[in-house]
Amino acid sequence: MKKTLLAAVLAAAAATGAAASPEKYVLDAGHSQILFDYNHLGYSTTWGMFSGFEGEIMFDQENPAASSVNVTMPLSMMFTGWQARFDHFMSKDFFEATEDETISFSSTAIEVTGDSTAKITGDLTLNGVTKPVVLDAKLNQTGDHPMRKKPWAGFDATATVLRSDFNLGQFAPFVSDEVNIKISVEAMKADG
Repeated sequence: MKKTLLAAVLAAAAATGAAASPEKYVLDAGHSQILFDYNHLGYSTTWGMFSGFEGEIMFDQENPAASSVNVTMPLSMMFTGWQARFDHFMSKDFFEATEDETISFSSTAIEVTGDSTAKITGDLTLNGVTKPVVLDAKLNQTGDHPMRKKPWAGFDATATVLRSDFNLGQFAPFVSDEVNIKISVEAMKADG
């Protein structure tokens, strides 16, 4: 009888675990940023930033490889720190962008590499071109937000892309083709 009861409990636990699925988290726009930098003529490193963007993470804490990420941001949200640089980026030399042009990233695979690290492969769509990119990601923390009193998660990630892959190679190699990307996001568990 005890063996039968134990087997039933284990089967129920296994079924519950198997039924677990990723939970939806939405990005906290006020605490999520993407920084980028590139070398300018060997003299300096130029920085820019995106913030206030939208996205969601389908987060499976028990099986992180089953998670996914989708982010979209308006190109117009780019901050360069100098209006003339922003205007040049929006010109025909680079984006020749419309007001509503967006950049997006959609994950296609997640490879867990450690207790809190993973490689997130996904499709980056920029300037009308979609290319695969790999993010080296780190889970910073999960838990209840001390002020919002709901589940929260924080992640950092890095990547390097070639701007020429996205038809943005003007002035390379004098202005570096490589663009380094640093990402830090907070996400809150979605209601409902």
